[in-house]
Amino acid sequence: MVPADMNADRTRGTEAVVIGASAGAVDALGVLLPALPASARIPFVVVVHVPADTPSLLVEIFARRCPLKVRQPFDKQPIEPGIWIAGPDYHLLVESDRSLSVSLDEPVNFSRPSIDVLFESAADVYGPSLAAVVLTGASRDGARGARKVRDAGGLVLVQDPADAEIDIMPRAAIEEASPQVVAPLSELAKALIDISRGRS
Repeated sequence: MVPADMNADRTRGTEAVVIGASAGAVDALGVLLPALPASARIPFVVVVHVPADTPSLLVEIFARRCPLKVRQPFDKQPIEPGIWIAGPDYHLLVESDRSLSVSLDEPVNFSRPSIDVLFESAADVYGPSLAAVVLTGASRDGARGARKVRDAGGLVLVQDPADAEIDIMPRAAIEEASPQVVAPLSELAKALIDISRGRS
């Protein structure tokens, strides 16, 4: 479902979108990211749980499929429009100067990169102009961060647990963050297109 408050006034001020996913992420992101138009004027910053000891191929996979430019950020990377995907074994954070930084701090929720770390740092910087998306996964990572986004006045969207490959992460986010939008991937894709254009 997409509640009535998902309207033009609500989406027009969004300056950035953060997305978190774990088990089932490639298929879920395969619906969302290629749908984003090349004209999108905001950044989409993505954390996926990937094994620390193996190279991530996510940038290569999605660069071939997405109209938007897909990149892995380096430390102190200025945030620009496009899709940014966290590298393995480093937390990804948004800094106050609206750059992206990486960190080797301890894992959070047994994960590095951690969705919570990204969401919480982005909420501190963007406040009500942030949208956060929690997708399929098998942990509670992302729930606390989504709550912080909600408390900061931002928009929280969660994949419908019935639509998720693994429903633990979406259920945890719904329980903790009271998201404004809970919807299947097809509806989330439409919502993110609207957000990227500043309308609903």
